[in-house]
Amino acid sequence: MSMAATVVLYPSPGIGHLISMVELGKLLLTRHPSFSITILTTTTSFNTGSTAPYLRRVSSTTPSITFRDLPVIPLDPASFPSTEAITFKLLRLNTPHVRRSLLSLSTTTTIAAFIIDLFCTPALPLGSELNIPTYYFFTSGAADMPSPMLERNSTEYECFIDFFNHMPKSDGIIVNTFEALEPRALKAISDGLCVPTGVTPPVFCIGPLIASGEDRGGGGGDVEECLAWLDTQPSRSVVFLCFGSLGLFTGEQLKEIAIGLERSGQRFLWVVRAPPTQTPVLLALPDPDLGSLLPDGFLDRTKERGMVVQSWAPQVAVLQHDSVGGFVTHCGWNSALEAVCAGVPMVAWPLYAEQRLNRVLLVKEMKLALWMNESESGFVTAEEVEKRVTELMDSEEGKAVRDRVKAASEGTREAMSEGGSSRVALAKLVESWKQS
Repeated sequence: MSMAATVVLYPSPGIGHLISMVELGKLLLTRHPSFSITILTTTTSFNTGSTAPYLRRVSSTTPSITFRDLPVIPLDPASFPSTEAITFKLLRLNTPHVRRSLLSLSTTTTIAAFIIDLFCTPALPLGSELNIPTYYFFTSGAADMPSPMLERNSTEYECFIDFFNHMPKSDGIIVNTFEALEPRALKAISDGLCVPTGVTPPVFCIGPLIASGEDRGGGGGDVEECLAWLDTQPSRSVVFLCFGSLGLFTGEQLKEIAIGLERSGQRFLWVVRAPPTQTPVLLALPDPDLGSLLPDGFLDRTKERGMVVQSWAPQVAVLQHDSVGGFVTHCGWNSALEAVCAGVPMVAWPLYAEQRLNRVLLVKEMKLALWMNESESGFVTAEEVEKRVTELMDSEEGKAVRDRVKAASEGTREAMSEGGSSRVALAKLVESWKQS
């Protein structure tokens, strides 16, 4: 293989998918600097968490990663039932553009491997057509049950079944996890239980891949302010509440969280987004008006021990801060890994995508989180918020979870260090490209 080989990454458009794919690119460059990395990016006509500032920052800090924008395909969010439906349609329409990009790249360089997101399955056949080894990069944990799987008559369900049927046809599956975190799921896969009728492709656990402290979008002055505030708080005393790039609550739910936090007496750093309005969730949202959203006088009464930030906080830096002792999270996989790496125990409050499944894993299997109980409709009362936050910060059960997270955090360092399981898996993966 010639020196100037490139690895092409094709993430789906959501910021969560994009970040872990970029981190995969950086990891490859760190360990195997002879490769260059090309990332195919999809511009959407709907909100997937703001990606532009993030992409600009990566381009400036890591010049060996090149972004190639695929042509814009205008789709109207109003005519689709869900974010998943519009995303899957967009990625199907992308395929000819992806093919053109791969062809034009291969005139100037050898494409060593083509790595696609699960949702980018429509591009899988391009690999065998153009004779490029093609791998899936699975940005969640190794076991998974996303919400669209629950509704069997939907197009989203059909798309998922199609994705999962195609997965075994790839040259391998790269997963953002590490062996010691999910031993049972990985054993089931390697024993062939997941593909009873065919061949299971090799699985490479190369995680945890998380963005570095300064790398997650927006911020500016607010970032400094919230880290400076944490500097003034006692060690491990603050509960951090943050619900991902698309996590939105009604005004009513925000008030319950506020009352629960106030009653708990715990110190807190809470990221609040404006509640969804009648405009579809797929459009970007304004900053919230905290005064009208939160109970009267709440900000004044809690100003000594609490801080509310609007829309965004530097999550990795916050979780790694010495003052943070607990995390109420929507259980997005990136967030869960960031908490595990930082050794911060969690309260699991899933909202969308595969988060309910992640909660079962985090609470029941790994025992790194407590369960936030909600009503049938998903509503959580102030009492429940108060109880769980207090339990996490101030009980034997909370302490047991904290000790296990500490051990898992050590495990992440072992996996990523010289001779660790994730380092070995990455070396095997790259070896397989060099032979093709």
